[in-house]
Amino acid sequence: MAPEREVFNEMLGADGRPRPAYARLAEWLDSQPKNFLTRKSREAETIFRRLGITFAVYGAQEATERLIPFDPIPRIISAAEWRRLSAGIEQRVRALNAFLHDIYHRQEIIRAGRLPAELILQNDAFLPEMVGFTPARRVYSHIIGTDLVRVGENDFYVLEDNTRTPSGVSYMLENRETMMRMFPDLFQMHRVAAIEQYPDLLRQTLESVAPDTTRKEPTICILTPGIYNSAYFEHAFLADQMGVELVEGRDLFVDNGKVWMRTTRQPKQVDVIYRRIDDAFLDPLTFRPDSMLGVPGLFDAYRAGTVTICNAPGTGIADDKAIYAYVPDIIEFYTGQKPILNNVPTWNCSRPDDFAYVLDNLADIVVKEVHGSGGYGMLIGPTASKREIAAFREVLKANPKNYIAQPTLSLSACPTHVASGVAPRHVDLRPYVLIGDQVRITPGGLTRVALKKGSLVVNSSQGGGTKDTWVLED
Repeated sequence: MAPEREVFNEMLGADGRPRPAYARLAEWLDSQPKNFLTRKSREAETIFRRLGITFAVYGAQEATERLIPFDPIPRIISAAEWRRLSAGIEQRVRALNAFLHDIYHRQEIIRAGRLPAELILQNDAFLPEMVGFTPARRVYSHIIGTDLVRVGENDFYVLEDNTRTPSGVSYMLENRETMMRMFPDLFQMHRVAAIEQYPDLLRQTLESVAPDTTRKEPTICILTPGIYNSAYFEHAFLADQMGVELVEGRDLFVDNGKVWMRTTRQPKQVDVIYRRIDDAFLDPLTFRPDSMLGVPGLFDAYRAGTVTICNAPGTGIADDKAIYAYVPDIIEFYTGQKPILNNVPTWNCSRPDDFAYVLDNLADIVVKEVHGSGGYGMLIGPTASKREIAAFREVLKANPKNYIAQPTLSLSACPTHVASGVAPRHVDLRPYVLIGDQVRITPGGLTRVALKKGSLVVNSSQGGGTKDTWVLED
């Protein structure tokens, strides 16, 4: 696996030798017979297919259910690297929760002139219905996925903050279980931090934010849109792992200001709802009246304090891409500290000067929709054709405020099994954070890998795969 030019190779140094964290893995890879990884990849695919580990692809002409490609070569992060990352992640998620409380109450950050009022008040992700309401423990976003990219030895950037309903944690857990089954000898050679306790920690977190009126063990459920949702496997997986009920909107109802779950015996009061549906569909009486996914009266029960919704409605304002550029200011405003982890430099197309720069440099930058996700609705200038750039330019001109732009980062590369053998492929990382009575960060997270040579798009919906992430203990 020869290092690529101008790309940070996480396994190999500039001299071509393995970095310390990867030394044993490199030896192990060299000792394996030909086609060994190919056989193991097929074995992993069989395991995933048997377990039904799939995701749905909207608008695809072929089968809507797909397996996410799995790479059997782990990504390794040293203990020292992880200490810095976890400190930066904790600083960031605490600041974002403080920001959410502030903008739904006194809006001090706006009064101080650190953030434009219209960026909040005119933002579709801002929910006026949440103004003046304080959730249990003042926690708004209980489950956060922080997307990180690496471009150098000590250069990590936060690409985005997923504070609404971050997905992918089931793949992180199943990747680890599959790796332990296939390569027990490789695990014996490394001290890898455990992640299998995540479902227990998730349940502890959800229990810790139950309403104050809860007098017994809280009743928790996961609210799913149903089997056609792209992350339905994960909803069912987490419900099973936590030992809680997986419900749809029709399984719940509100009576006397409380939320109840229908059972085969008698209704059971629900204390905490881990919702995996969007704000607009939560309650047809408060939000979209045509929603068939939510529960009529749910938001009133939530405001009355008889049930906790995780993540809270209105948390999307914290991961809005227009807000992203201000996160360093947000961290400094609420913590009094400089950010430990850097933001990617960002141009906001709602600003005339930024918009003019973006139009002049479309071929060299990445342009994203403010509310976009999954790799859709974006332009990667360096890999786009002249026709694609011209078409995107017209879309951009029609609604500038709907877009931000960033420079094209040279994402780090990890050894990846491909048809020709082992080769470097670009990766990102999504660590998962739980916030309740304390902040709990799972060591590692989900590494997503761009399987096509030269591609920077790691999203599974766009052909990317995943790999196990190992954080080494001291």
